[in-house]
Amino acid sequence: MTALGFLYPGHSGEDDYPRIEQLLGSDIRVDLVHTDIGEDAHRVDALLEMGSPRRLEAGVAELRLAGADAVVWACTSGSFVHGWDGAHAQVRALAQAAGLPASSTSFAFVHAAKELGVRRVSIGATYPDDVARLFGDFLGAAGIEVADVVSSGVITAAEVGTWTEAEVLALARAADRPDVEAVLLPDTALHTAAHIPALEKELGKPVLTANQVTVWEGLRLADRRVNAPELGALFTREPVVQA
Repeated sequence: MTALGFLYPGHSGEDDYPRIEQLLGSDIRVDLVHTDIGEDAHRVDALLEMGSPRRLEAGVAELRLAGADAVVWACTSGSFVHGWDGAHAQVRALAQAAGLPASSTSFAFVHAAKELGVRRVSIGATYPDDVARLFGDFLGAAGIEVADVVSSGVITAAEVGTWTEAEVLALARAADRPDVEAVLLPDTALHTAAHIPALEKELGKPVLTANQVTVWEGLRLADRRVNAPELGALFTREPVVQA
């Protein structure tokens, strides 16, 4: 049994995780601990506080006691908002607190894009424009070219969690460009696990979504390789274990 531990901020799109667990196989367990987000706002100051060490460390003991093999901070904006160096520091602190391999959704996007050999992407973000562009900067620091950033201007994760499949598809279409190799949808509050095949069929290219890459990152840390085509192109390749 491989146990994957996730620190998930608040309550919005967390039901993606049991859905993904069902698609991965009976020997993989997905454990979710909800962190206190403070103020639900896609605003830089609120996001910095959401991903602060004291908020993350509060949930670490529960995951460790559950027998997690790795832990991932399941939040994109609450990691990339710290910048490239700050996000590394955040993950190092999480690993030290947990005594386990650790990562975050922002790094999951980087590793997933590299796994697929993707170098040029576009972003379809639910966030306000200033926050969305910080994600573009983060990817740029990783050597991934961002062709365009489309922002929806949604302030709260609670609102994002109500989005329908039609709204998710519309966001992906709006972000797509003929010259990009993949479209990234970076909010873990967005329900996407059930829509990935439809998204990739519609766009004709890989679509990387936050909860999808977060679980993939947990598997990568645990050195597991799982083929699950219903979770998209990312899960039809053997993940390369990266240092």
